[in-house]
Amino acid sequence: MNKSKALKSGDKVAIVSLSSGMLGEEFCSHNIAIGGDDTYRLLPYLLEDEGFVEAVKKHPKLFTGFSDTTINHLMLYKLGLSTFYGPNFICDLGEIANDMLPYTKKAFEGYFEGNEVKEILASDIWYEEREDFSRNAIGTDRVVHKEQRGFELLQGKAKFQGRLLGGCLESFYDILEGTRYDDESQTCRKYGLFPTIEEWKDKILFIETCEEKPTPELFRKELSALKKQGIFNVISGIIVGKPQDETYYEEYKKIYPEVIENKELPILYNVNFGHATPRCALPYGADVLVDAVGKRIVILESPFET
Repeated sequence: MNKSKALKSGDKVAIVSLSSGMLGEEFCSHNIAIGGDDTYRLLPYLLEDEGFVEAVKKHPKLFTGFSDTTINHLMLYKLGLSTFYGPNFICDLGEIANDMLPYTKKAFEGYFEGNEVKEILASDIWYEEREDFSRNAIGTDRVVHKEQRGFELLQGKAKFQGRLLGGCLESFYDILEGTRYDDESQTCRKYGLFPTIEEWKDKILFIETCEEKPTPELFRKELSALKKQGIFNVISGIIVGKPQDETYYEEYKKIYPEVIENKELPILYNVNFGHATPRCALPYGADVLVDAVGKRIVILESPFET
């Protein structure tokens, strides 16, 4: 895959706001728009733009984000660009407290030359999601908890290796089933957004749930939609993100092995990426070694152009 160069001091960056249309609403009037669950509508405008496609392939740029951005990651992955499922502008650089969360800040600093992250360890603490995003919350700290579990191996061998591919479970479900927008699954199929079974072969799937905190019943349905694609028969392992606020933590933990029905497939649970804070950055396409005994994920190659 094509890789971007690591950032250097003085580099120009662009902020891509997918936007859910909240701009101007009173409760977030001090903030920039956020969200973007209809970002699939960009597919024809970008994938059919020869200039854009050529630019991505010839001039690869660092791209980072999570959640709805899953669709954009998959689009760029289809064009051969390695991106980062990691910190974004509003939730992380725009943290309402006076500074970024330390664990997340270290992950973001890993985008800069000389600070590349070589292994991912469990955070010693985790934070509750904010309920107040008003001006009154500016400068306040999040509610913090000591991490009691760390990375948990649910099943399979303690060490497994593969290249990373994944995203937000709800985004995958929308791509496959089109339950949110009538034309979403049709559009995504047209442009071949969901990777083929051959592309999933020997990959490590990383997957996490969003701030909607799906009920166990819905979660089982979403995971089953992935199972129908046959990917659990060809991947080399799964990395699961910590559920936000640890909601349904034990329920999800039980459902994963039940739905997957492949006891040989390793599943590492409670990893710090996605909607739960703090979060690391996972490079798409990078070869990694998961070491459940050492409770670490080793990145075996530089995610940047060298």
